[in-house]
Amino acid sequence: MSEKGCNCNCAQNRAAEFKDLAPVLEQYAKVPGSLITILQKAQDIYGYLSLDAINYISEETGIKPAKIYGVATFYAQFRLKPVGKYLIMLCQGTACHVNGSEMIEEAICEYLDIKDGETTEDGIFTLNNVACLGCCSLAPVMMVKSVEGDETYGNLTKDSVKQILGEIRERA
Repeated sequence: MSEKGCNCNCAQNRAAEFKDLAPVLEQYAKVPGSLITILQKAQDIYGYLSLDAINYISEETGIKPAKIYGVATFYAQFRLKPVGKYLIMLCQGTACHVNGSEMIEEAICEYLDIKDGETTEDGIFTLNNVACLGCCSLAPVMMVKSVEGDETYGNLTKDSVKQILGEIRERA
């Protein structure tokens, strides 16, 4: 056994691994209908919902892992894989589609060498196409989410999106 504890998946190690989630579970674990809140807060803490996190939430709430996984996969807001430092959410709604979102997606994919749902090798960017960002007057539009906050960019062109991504990469 090492100084940091054993390498098994015992309750003590899981509790240590998810110590940042403990206050959330203390507050919400016994509150009916609070699963989405727990998942949102877990994702805020860890960046995504790992299977280990889902299983830990199950142990602490008594909700079966299959039900938690079902909720996490039903709602588009939840991620089951780690994302890059900057999450690009590219709108594919009607207004954006009509105004060239496919062309913007091509430019992003070409510039970053990734496809929808993928993360760059350096872990800086993840691209996610979304149904609508609610910024139709700015179409085509993308939002870039990071720990620094969310930035929305509108009236995009192939050149402007490459310039924006280049500037973000420089400060990353």
